[in-house]
Amino acid sequence: MTDSALQAAFYCNQPVDMVMIAMSGGVDSSLTARLVRDSDVPCAGMFMKNWEEQDDEHCPAEADADDARNVAEHLGIKLYTRNFAAEYWDDVFARFLEEYRIGRTPNPDILCNREIKFKVFAEHAEDLGASHIATGHYARKQVTDGIHWLCRGVDHNKDQSYFLYAITQEQLQRAVFPVGELHKPKVRELAADYGIPVHAKRDSTGICFIGERRLRDFLKQWLPPKTGPICLDDGRTIGEHTGAQYYTLGQRQGLGIGGVRGAAEAPWYVIGKNMDSNTIFVSQNQQHSALMSNQLEFDELSWVSGRPPENAHLTAKIRYRQQDQECELSVDGQRATVHFPQSQWAATPGQSVVFYEQDICHGGGIISSSNAQVVS
Repeated sequence: MTDSALQAAFYCNQPVDMVMIAMSGGVDSSLTARLVRDSDVPCAGMFMKNWEEQDDEHCPAEADADDARNVAEHLGIKLYTRNFAAEYWDDVFARFLEEYRIGRTPNPDILCNREIKFKVFAEHAEDLGASHIATGHYARKQVTDGIHWLCRGVDHNKDQSYFLYAITQEQLQRAVFPVGELHKPKVRELAADYGIPVHAKRDSTGICFIGERRLRDFLKQWLPPKTGPICLDDGRTIGEHTGAQYYTLGQRQGLGIGGVRGAAEAPWYVIGKNMDSNTIFVSQNQQHSALMSNQLEFDELSWVSGRPPENAHLTAKIRYRQQDQECELSVDGQRATVHFPQSQWAATPGQSVVFYEQDICHGGGIISSSNAQVVS
């Protein structure tokens, strides 16, 4: 790709004073830095630390910072470091814990993008003279009639627009997503060709502050265990759990149910929970009516363009890896309803429903309830 092509694809032909690159020490952000540097605009990198580790094994921020420094030195660009742990705690982690405490299942990556990467990070970048920020997200943007639209990355298997749906029009206008134009194997190939030190580094998985631990083990540090019953939908108790807050709708792992008289040797699924009585309800029927819904209510609406989509031909996703689902959207102020012709499985309060028009991500909101049969 030529410098002029990079300029058009990355910056939508906008004037650029300086680009601040979010450098995590991983291959995606490192190739992003190389591509931005090659686009012949002033640039620098910034490593952000968002979590104060209690256990370096689970959140190796120092090793990542060293990798970011090595990449910046390799590319010949300046690297700033900033600690946003206090902001992350207040704006992301506190919300994460409260959602689990009341029985919902949050997505902290979405909050982190909106509140930290595209807000706090962008503000620090602006203080240092940057007009734009660049991240290693697999997403793209396009401009039509002055509106910046968030689009899926070319590699639909790696696309991260779902996690970006809550950023604002102003935030998107200042954002650059170079690897969104590439497939992941090409990212690895280019990083190796360019001799980028982290070209073979393993991709990070999960949420930074949890790392490789089981979510329940992590939550127990902040939300103390509380023994309660595991019940069938008819109220019969068949087991015991350590806290309803640790379980999510549709969960089948870690239930510890076995040897139930009259039950088949088949998986059990969480079909509901009552936080007041600290009870979880289970069934071996994966299609139980408590797990199936064709209408969801959601709030905390966020539309990338600043307004709800007007096109009737929309699809939606209620989880990251889900295939697009046909839907009908109805918006009333800051609350909305979405109807699906095909019933959806385990639509979970606290998770996000995100709307698309082909490759354009319009935005979405937080699921508050569904028309599934309630078990309590």
